[in-house]
Amino acid sequence: MREVAKTEFLARAGWAAARRSHLAGDASARSYERLVLGDQRAVLMDAPPGCGDDIGDFHRIGAHLAGLGLSPPLTLAMDEAQGLMLIEDLGDGIYARLLEADSTAELPLYTAAVDALIRLQCAAPPGPLPDLSAADWAASAALAPEFYALAATGDRPDAAPLIGALETAIRAHADGPRVLILRDYHAENLLWLPDRQGVARVGLLDFQLGQMGQPEYDLVSLLQDARRDVSPGVEAAMVAHFARETGRGDITASYATLGALRALRIIGIFARLTMVAGKDRYLAFLPRVWGQLMRNLAHPGLVELRGETLALLPDPTPAIIERIRSCSPPSP
Repeated sequence: MREVAKTEFLARAGWAAARRSHLAGDASARSYERLVLGDQRAVLMDAPPGCGDDIGDFHRIGAHLAGLGLSPPLTLAMDEAQGLMLIEDLGDGIYARLLEADSTAELPLYTAAVDALIRLQCAAPPGPLPDLSAADWAASAALAPEFYALAATGDRPDAAPLIGALETAIRAHADGPRVLILRDYHAENLLWLPDRQGVARVGLLDFQLGQMGQPEYDLVSLLQDARRDVSPGVEAAMVAHFARETGRGDITASYATLGALRALRIIGIFARLTMVAGKDRYLAFLPRVWGQLMRNLAHPGLVELRGETLALLPDPTPAIIERIRSCSPPSP
């Protein structure tokens, strides 16, 4: 039935004769196909209704980003009821691939990405958006004890002390003004568009709804990437560049707090993807994310949070990772 809906949508959009090829899938239910029709190219985004993604929101945030001179994929056609969208094909210049081929490009690519982030945050957001409180943000990290600790140890611990310590840390260090954040601002979701100028050279993918959040959240997402190691020198330079250009002053405590929050959430999400959806490929990233978590928790303002984290969550050793993998549902 899903294939019928896609075929009918493409016919209505004038792309029925396009050659289709799988482009990507991600941790959500979304999937993407590349379409080629003569000398034209586009991308079909399939976001099944009821799976948490609304293409109407994607279109609205994309229009806002384009209005700021940034480079989201433009909407070519959409069927909101079916969760189908035809969008601009921004090419194959994914940051992660370019950096794998040429590590010397890291500093200029990340500088451009931070500059695009600054442009985004300097603008007013596009109307009402979800705005989580410190308590809400802290509660989102309950995924770590709920899934990771359960799979790793066989017991689901009481998450309250960890969540309480995290909320206290957020209130103390990262509960100031909110800006529009994209949440998954990292090397797999950014493209280099060298034929464009300024911040428009950074193509933006996977922003979905967007929401209000702390200024350093997307900076952490970029520089503490679950999928690749950003060199320490580039990370430090980009944190300093962001703080200087935004006039934020010393952001080390906020950066570490939000880094710890994000790492805890990711650890829980990767375990959940394994246990619920059988997507165990994300387990390979756990040691890197754990290392990021430990570096963030080394900040002197996060002593209590570090203690509560280490009391609940074991180090993702190879044995622990295999134990989590064994929790995958059986193949159909």
